[in-house]
Amino acid sequence: MLVYSVNLPQINDLERYRPASMTDLYDRKGHLIGSIALEHRVLIGYGDFSPVLRQAVISIEDKNFESHWGINVFRIVGALVHDLRSHGRSQGASTLTMQLARNLFLSSERTYARKIQEAFLAIQIERTFTKEQIFTLYGNQIYLGHGNYGFEAAAEFYFSCHARDLTLTQAALLAGLPKGPVAYSPLLNPQKALRRRNLVLTEMEADHAITHAEAETARSAPLGLHIAQPDVPVAPWFVEEVRRELNQHFGSDVVLQSGLRVDTTLDLDLQRVANRAVLDGLAAYERRRGWRGVSANVVAEGIDPESYKHPDWATHAMPGDYTHALVTRVLPLEIRARVGDQRIVLTPEDWKWTGQAHGDALVKPGDLIYVHLATAAEGNAERATLEQDSGAQGALMAMDNTTGDVLAMVGGRDYALSQFNRATQAERQTGSSFKPYVYTAAIESGLTPDDTVMDSPVSFGSYHPHDYENNYKGRMTILDAFADSRNIPALRLASRVGIHTVIDTAHRFGVTSTIPPYLPIALGAVEITLAEQMQSYAVFPNDGIRVQAHLVRSVSSADGVPLWQPSPTISQVISQQTARSMMLLLRAVTRSGTAAAAAALNHPVGGKTGTTSNFTDAWFLGFSPSVTCGVWVGFDSRQSLGDKETGARAALPIWAAFMRSAIADHPQEAFPGDSPANTPTRDTSPMRGRPREPSVPLPIKPRQPAASPARNNAAPGAHPDRSVLAGSPHPAT
Repeated sequence: MLVYSVNLPQINDLERYRPASMTDLYDRKGHLIGSIALEHRVLIGYGDFSPVLRQAVISIEDKNFESHWGINVFRIVGALVHDLRSHGRSQGASTLTMQLARNLFLSSERTYARKIQEAFLAIQIERTFTKEQIFTLYGNQIYLGHGNYGFEAAAEFYFSCHARDLTLTQAALLAGLPKGPVAYSPLLNPQKALRRRNLVLTEMEADHAITHAEAETARSAPLGLHIAQPDVPVAPWFVEEVRRELNQHFGSDVVLQSGLRVDTTLDLDLQRVANRAVLDGLAAYERRRGWRGVSANVVAEGIDPESYKHPDWATHAMPGDYTHALVTRVLPLEIRARVGDQRIVLTPEDWKWTGQAHGDALVKPGDLIYVHLATAAEGNAERATLEQDSGAQGALMAMDNTTGDVLAMVGGRDYALSQFNRATQAERQTGSSFKPYVYTAAIESGLTPDDTVMDSPVSFGSYHPHDYENNYKGRMTILDAFADSRNIPALRLASRVGIHTVIDTAHRFGVTSTIPPYLPIALGAVEITLAEQMQSYAVFPNDGIRVQAHLVRSVSSADGVPLWQPSPTISQVISQQTARSMMLLLRAVTRSGTAAAAAALNHPVGGKTGTTSNFTDAWFLGFSPSVTCGVWVGFDSRQSLGDKETGARAALPIWAAFMRSAIADHPQEAFPGDSPANTPTRDTSPMRGRPREPSVPLPIKPRQPAASPARNNAAPGAHPDRSVLAGSPHPAT
């Protein structure tokens, strides 16, 4: 006895014990947005277990639970006699308390030594805790299959209800699972699960917990499963970024098991808008490019179409979602398909944009197609429209200018297919969206928006840049050159202030990428993440102050004790005067420049488009007085988006769709120092482009020698937002 009792856990540890539970993440308005857990467990109190569930568990697992003192001597003796006669150890004798002790402290090996230790611990538990406390611990701890721990999590999974609302048949099914969560799984072995459930009902009838009539009715009932389909995650990339940050601060064990409450910066409503804006924008892009066929055919790949499951189908698709579907039948005027178990139907109107009149000319059974689910239905099938998934990706990130709170984050088209976060992890060439750093350096050197610069042929050593249109506008103001995203003026300014100064300016804004000191950098031949670009652009509406974007507002323990409240990192990047001069340029872009379509918002906004060589990357980064948002569109493979797919065409509509909702609650907001005198204006007269009086022509003489010129005449990866530099075949690497 002494040998078996040494080194046992101290029972007072159980007084501080808390089962591993999920860390819950909430948005800034208190809405649950996701959970992080090693085990799916929802902790509840004794009163949240329905009485019929408590009785079912006691009837099948431990009839004398209410009266014994931790062990049941008669059951142990009976089990011992059975084991000796059968020369095995197949007869169970554990009480609920012994099962709890084993689950909490001991291994699952079936030995006499472990049984003795179980008994010791069970007796100590019974001496320390009430029966209600013991059942509550057991009911929250026990494993019930398919990753679910505790009766509340199991009730939600198997029946989509709470443990307090379980019916007799549902309670009996769950009560039978602890003996063998896999062997008696109603999903894996429904017949065995049914027999086990009926055994529980028989035991309850024998204990007079239910009548014979109730037992008979329940035994004849089906399993009645209502498996909870996980909802489509609203912000999966955001949740993953938060998980990484929490792991770094607390460690993964604490995050996975301690049941933390994390209040994040996300705005759930704006996140939904961002999701839809990105997917709608990509769908519009795909339709502009035309129908290019299906992505795959499962029959051709030797896969049984009846058993095929696409990764998209792991979560339940809702009307309005974009998802992949498997074609099951094709007629000239009808396409039938399925999304998991959901049946969908498409008619000619739903694929009219492809230019094909008949469905059988588009697809065949076994094809994987990309569809947009509609809200309407036709018979037992849901309506959908045919879309295209060529692999084009999009990313969006938005933050509150004042606080740095990240309000929305979209890292790609489909998280089920790719968890790579293109908002925070992908470094892509910026194109003309890099020019604000050039113009900031120029303004800091003493220039003003009304000063002029020449847009005319120029050479920098062996580097002979020119615009795609091969036209030049002569002398033009800095404001006009920036609004029209002219390349030659940007290069002249970068040469004048020095490319090293431009690079230093970009680093001051928070760009961490290594930038080689070549003049074409001025046109965006550098790779930066969307997250860094977005934070940099927020400096301008913040009067030169950089607020570090962050995801977490506060973290507290399961008991509500505050654990961590990150402090925002704030720094002065440029002077207020420089910021407001740059605001004149950035606002001119959205009034009459390359992003003039943003003027339709009828709200104070500013920003800059960006497009790289061969239309590989499309950008738009812009802001209102309260929110800064960045959008990127491109292929992971860095292939071309297609002719004329500029930042203004591919990225700006996504930005505008998001910002329309972001500014809805701020109708009267204005930028700092806003007044008629600060409103950017452009000369639209026939004399436009000539110097405005009393502006002084800008002498184009570099203050320092330019760095080694690029080998090609045109800057790799950089060109104006409505064109590309001629002769620039490949993006920089």
